[in-house]
Amino acid sequence: MLLAITTAAILMTAIVAVRYVITSGFFAWATSRVRPGLYDAMGGQIRTEIGWSLLSAAIYGIPAGIVAWGWRHQGWTVVYFDLSEYPLWYAPLSLLLYLLAHDTWFYWTHRWMHQPKWFKRAHAVHHASRPPTAWAAMSFHPIEALTGAVVIPFLVFVIPIHVGVLGGVLAIMTIMGITNHMGWEMFPRALVHSRLGNWLITASHHQKHHEAYSCNYGLYFRFWDRLCGTDRGLSGAFLPQDR
Repeated sequence: MLLAITTAAILMTAIVAVRYVITSGFFAWATSRVRPGLYDAMGGQIRTEIGWSLLSAAIYGIPAGIVAWGWRHQGWTVVYFDLSEYPLWYAPLSLLLYLLAHDTWFYWTHRWMHQPKWFKRAHAVHHASRPPTAWAAMSFHPIEALTGAVVIPFLVFVIPIHVGVLGGVLAIMTIMGITNHMGWEMFPRALVHSRLGNWLITASHHQKHHEAYSCNYGLYFRFWDRLCGTDRGLSGAFLPQDR
């Protein structure tokens, strides 16, 4: 059993690492096409971001692998395969519940990481990316990576979710984590400044956090920032594309 659990943890670590390399690599390539030269002088920073991110992949992968083993062999979680187990309307609701729960956890742990003691000890690693790049989404000190690694493994024990919807949660988490750090806004101005855009976090919003530090702590939504008075709007460093 120990060998099986270890194998699952190693395999999941490899999956997280490969997912990171492929997705961050794709958006870095896209940046080179849309914003030629943006990362040209940042080779050293990018290598550091990749190093921390691959370490984070293990911290994310190990608990995920253990939980995945328990799900398949011990029935630990409430992840389900058959869509008929719950009403069809529950599938999108469960997606939203996971995103809201993750966003809430991220907001408050992120604010905690900005306390002077923990910023110096851990979160400064992430903010060493000035400005962040597409490779920086998982560039965390192990302490910070651990706070992020426990969220989804915990939620699969308490909120039922279809395995396909869970895949959607992980895809949204990955893509938004990367696109919010690219150093340019990939979404059109019409979306960013729309009613919907005013509640979503994109690069224009998160860039402000990397500039001012004491604001814009959210991951997916601006709800907690607005409720707690930490929303400082969008960065003026770059403008969304007019398209």
